[in-house]
Amino acid sequence: MKNSPETFFVRTYGCQMNELDTEIMVGQLEKRGLKRVYDEDTADLLMFNTCSIRDLAERKVMGKIGKIGVHRKRRSLIGVTGCMAMAKKDSLFKKLPHIDFVLGTNNITDLNTVLDEVIESGNQVIRTDSQFEENLDYLVAKRDDKVKAYVSIIRGCDKFCTYCVVPYTRGQEVSRPPEDIEEEVRRLAAEGYREITLLGQNVNSYGKDQPQWNCLFHDLLYRLDKIEGIDRVRFMTSHPIDITRELMVAIAELPSACEMVHFPIQAGSSRVLKKMHRIYTKELYLEKVAMLKEIVPNVALGTDIIVGFPTETEEEFQETIDVFKEIRYSLAFLFAYSARKGTPANRWKDDVPEEVKNERLHRLMAVYDEICSQDRQEMLGSEVEVLVERLNKQGQLKGRTRCWKNVIFDGDESMIGTMQNVKLHSFNHQTLVGSIHEPSQLLTAR
Repeated sequence: MKNSPETFFVRTYGCQMNELDTEIMVGQLEKRGLKRVYDEDTADLLMFNTCSIRDLAERKVMGKIGKIGVHRKRRSLIGVTGCMAMAKKDSLFKKLPHIDFVLGTNNITDLNTVLDEVIESGNQVIRTDSQFEENLDYLVAKRDDKVKAYVSIIRGCDKFCTYCVVPYTRGQEVSRPPEDIEEEVRRLAAEGYREITLLGQNVNSYGKDQPQWNCLFHDLLYRLDKIEGIDRVRFMTSHPIDITRELMVAIAELPSACEMVHFPIQAGSSRVLKKMHRIYTKELYLEKVAMLKEIVPNVALGTDIIVGFPTETEEEFQETIDVFKEIRYSLAFLFAYSARKGTPANRWKDDVPEEVKNERLHRLMAVYDEICSQDRQEMLGSEVEVLVERLNKQGQLKGRTRCWKNVIFDGDESMIGTMQNVKLHSFNHQTLVGSIHEPSQLLTAR
């Protein structure tokens, strides 16, 4: 038998979905009566919500938890949750014998039950179900941000890209009932939130697993747009094959839908895309981008790109450079390929040398930096709508435009949570700098 914890510390690694999962677990623990602390040395319970998308992320977490086992002065309960828990399961107990429980991404609702079992039995406990059941109490989530919030709409992924562990760590796609999503968003609006980001491994697949609902992703956007108080709706992540014309029209028509679409290409070569099992060619991708730009002329695009995928040639990498220059992405997450255990690509020879991968990554990053600099230069002198999120370390107000550009300007702290019209006069790296042109009339919810 172990002592029941009174305080807890949690560290989150990885994506926005992991951040939301942490908020839900924090809410569960606080509802249980535990107090959150931000110093791991003072906590009775340590939880690490982990990521498995890249080998570096896993090694970082393993190293961190391993050090705690060696150097911790007093006994705390330790739990590993998230994607690494799903990927490694009970092997974590062998590699990290001092941890007390392993909780998978599909078992967040079992957190209190697992804690009770650990405390009462004194034994190590594992819960890693392969399939998610939509029974989470999302309303218990404890959010630190009071302006914008993440809202889960679908979990899992059915695409099985050859480089990706997500289908194995998150399971098959399971959509959340639209009525439950609407209820959560209404509550967030009532609490003063102005912006929500709809989350899923592939948000565009929403509703396809539940045809009886007659509610696909674009239908959900129309329903959420009717909720008073929410000025902005974002979403991520998207798979290009599921980005439909109906979705594009919704973005153009709905006042709340931000004109920013994450449209990840991953590679510019159709041969490499086929090897990645991305289910589209470069040509089909470019056709969809052209359609989106025609329907939403002021749209900004984001992307994910992997360089140095097995067998990628210099010519094929140049195709990626060319596509990047043609589309001029506003936001890009760029990575050098790293093999992940359990994925089909891990069976192939990782034949692009690390120095070549890094050289290609730096070349692509240089293109991205140049495009960002040019775009921000062109924005100078214009006026943008900014949702004020917080104060930065220098005491300036900081927020984002509808198209995800960071903006800082001088103003009163009372403006946090409001929309302000800001005239841009300069930029520092990727952050735009401006001043309030006129006090915005958009101080109340639409």
